[in-house]
Parts: sequence; C-alpha cells; structure tokens
Amino acid sequence: MKTGAEIRDVTFRGGGFTVVPKRGAALVAFVALIAFWELACRAGWVSPIFLPSPANIVAALHELLATGKLWLHISESLRRLAIGWSFGTVSGLGIGFAIGVWSLSRAVGLPLVSALFPIPKIALLPLLILWLGIGEPSKVATIALGVFFPTAIATFSAIDSVPRNLIRMGQSFNLPAIDVLRKIVLPGALPGILAGFRITASIGLILLVSAEMIGAEYGIGAFILQAGNLMQTDQLLAGVVMLSILGLLIGTGLTRLEAWLLRWR
Repeated sequence: MKTGAEIRDVTFRGGGFTVVPKRGAALVAFVALIAFWELACRAGWVSPIFLPSPANIVAALHELLATGKLWLHISESLRRLAIGWSFGTVSGLGIGFAIGVWSLSRAVGLPLVSALFPIPKIALLPLLILWLGIGEPSKVATIALGVFFPTAIATFSAIDSVPRNLIRMGQSFNLPAIDVLRKIVLPGALPGILAGFRITASIGLILLVSAEMIGAEYGIGAFILQAGNLMQTDQLLAGVVMLSILGLLIGTGLTRLEAWLLRWR
C-alpha cells in the first residue's frame, strides 16, 4: 500500500500541438532573408542580371511610382480581377448551393462540374479569344471560369458537411424551409465557403497574369512579360512584388471579412 509520501504530480503532456503565437518571428525571418539576399548581390555571389538586389527592385518600384505606371498597371489588373472574380463567385455560389440542397440539381450538376473542373482554364483562353475577341471579355471570362468551379465545389462541400441533426431539429420544430436554409444551413456552411474564397482569390491572380500576357497593353501580367522580353529583371521582380503585395492585401481583406461574418462564433 502506497503512503502519502509516494504520491507525486504527473506532468501534463497533452498539449495536442497547441499553436503558440510567436510575435515578430515572421518579420525577423523576412528581414534576415532580405538582408542575406542583399549581401549576396553586393558580394557578387550572384549576377544582377539573373537576380537583382532588393535595393534595385525598390528603385524600380520607385521609378514606376514616380512615372505613374505603377497605378496604371495595378488599376487595370484590379478591374479585371474584380469583374472576373465577382462573376465566377456569384455563379459558383448559386450552382454550388443548388447542388448542395436539391437532389435533382445534384444529380445533374455534380457530374458536369466534376468533369469540367480538372480542365486547365488557361488552356481555354485561345478558344475564348476566338469567341469573344482578344479584348477584355476573353480575359474576364478566363478568370470567371477559373473561379467558378472551385467556388461551386467549395459551396457544395460546405453545405454537405452541415450536421444533418441540426437540419432535422429545425424541421422538427416546423421551421419553414427558407428559415432552415437561412438560419442553419448557411451559417454552418459559411466557414467552408469563405475558405474557398481564399483559394479562388489565388486562382484568379494566376489566371489574371496569364490572360494579361496575351494582347494586353496594361496590367501586371503585361508589364512582367514586357520586362522579361527586355531582360529587365529588376522591373520583372518589381512586378512580382506588386503581385505579392496585391495577394497579401486580398488575403487580409478576406480575413477581416471572415472575422465579421463569423463573429457569432
């Protein structure tokens, strides 16, 4: 029989991979990477033709800002992205919601969406140019198509993952179908739908650059292509930095939208 002296506390080890915030770690790593990059360029370890220094890239961005070309390219890209992403998102939400709720829509729509989703949408750009011309409609349609399918699948999957016992509970209390959809299905599916928005925003940026490299005078993609053809690698990487900042701003906006829409959690 054990006495009281033999009883000891056991260290708790069930942290469950809890994420511990490390404030400033990302900033320190980023600054260290940039500093090493600058050092490598100044020491001559890499050729400035193949990899210009961060200082040269900043100078290229300053030149674009001073001449006004920076806002011109960004505004054209944002306009195309906003129109294409909006069309693709709205149509994807509608089709995905229909597939997730109604049996006939699922029986007809799900095989079609699943069959067409794997097709690389940029491969359809030449066909869209034949149908819509080389102007803005073909570029916007390419972005919209690329955004539509992931949005539809994310919406359908999110609705399908809503616990059925909650839906049955609402129906048991004789809630109207519209209230079941509005108060149970939609809030339960919203986190998955918003997660799909993050994916489609990245897909939209990729297709935007690809579409702008064909027949566009202004836009980040057209600017990157022109800089690459002229071997102006500092300008080229300045365009890449613009894309990175644009993607970061879009991600931040989606984070705030998610926090506002899911504040009930």
